[in-house]
Amino acid sequence: MAEPLKEMFNRSYFERLSKEVSISAPRVDGGRLLKDLMNGNAGRELNARMRHASITLGTHLPSDYRKAVDVLKDVAPRMPKGYTALLYPDFVGQYGQDEPWFSLEALKYFTSFGSSEFAVREFFRRDAQGTLKVMRTWAEDDDEHVRRLASEGSRPRLPWSFRLDAVLKDPRLTTPILERLRTDDSLYVRKSVANHLNDFSKDHAMYMVDLLRSWDLKNPHTAWIAKHASRTLIKAGHVDALALFAFDSKVKVRVDDLRISPERLKLGDTLAFSFTVTSKGTRPQQLVVDYAIHYRKAGGGTSRKVFKLKEVELGPRASLHITKRQRIVDFSTRKHYPGEHVVEVMVNGKVRAQASFDLKV
Repeated sequence: MAEPLKEMFNRSYFERLSKEVSISAPRVDGGRLLKDLMNGNAGRELNARMRHASITLGTHLPSDYRKAVDVLKDVAPRMPKGYTALLYPDFVGQYGQDEPWFSLEALKYFTSFGSSEFAVREFFRRDAQGTLKVMRTWAEDDDEHVRRLASEGSRPRLPWSFRLDAVLKDPRLTTPILERLRTDDSLYVRKSVANHLNDFSKDHAMYMVDLLRSWDLKNPHTAWIAKHASRTLIKAGHVDALALFAFDSKVKVRVDDLRISPERLKLGDTLAFSFTVTSKGTRPQQLVVDYAIHYRKAGGGTSRKVFKLKEVELGPRASLHITKRQRIVDFSTRKHYPGEHVVEVMVNGKVRAQASFDLKV
């Protein structure tokens, strides 16, 4: 079994952190710091461990905020990169609100070690216009981590963080950042831009579609962003989003012979299903084929989840046989409940066939 994510902030990590901090700040007692970092650690989850570490550092580092940040800037390059490096931006977010310009520069520095995407939102929430002014300059930076921070940190619906109400209300606030990054050479940056736009699609679908229409989709980087950004709308059969990529919502096809095997499953079994898509058109047609499962909820209702299958050009009167297998197991984000589960096959956003299976848990 995989080690829980919270164990990234374990004793070994805190021993190393305490040692490095005491090297950069000799007045810090590394042993006392380690003891305080570990106090109650076993009972905390991932982000609670990080927040406790930020607060604990605040009691051990110099009381002068800028000097404390300088210590962390010295420590960061000697410590592991990745999720644990979010500790430094978290410290800035907790203690740097009264010095926003210095703090934003610190976040720019720390983001290349992990990401400052969560911490920067603390400053955005307090001063959206001032923070956006800085973030727009980040979109011009030579470092892909900083450019990504401009997009990711200003996403209105960033997972694991609070929503940015100002952007939810008016997506024009962050559009200049996305405009600057729409042809970015870095896939790391382009993924963030696409996810930012996908956030737009949930509250301002036509704004997002119109924005993409105004971009040059012949540029391969821009085209990739547009396609990835439109995934939610395409799954939902949004006519204008489908049209951006030559997917006709009124495509002439039929879906035959949808078969599910087995029709009765238990948790851990693999669901298999197959079907045939046949063109009824006289010209080639661009198809996006997805499927959805209506999962049973604890209260007896259902929750629909759409999954990607494939995109294909189907010739006149041609047929395509598709098979899919999916193991039915619990995840942290989905728990299964017994009962009938409906499977739907969709072509260009419209349900074309459905069948069901019974799950025993």
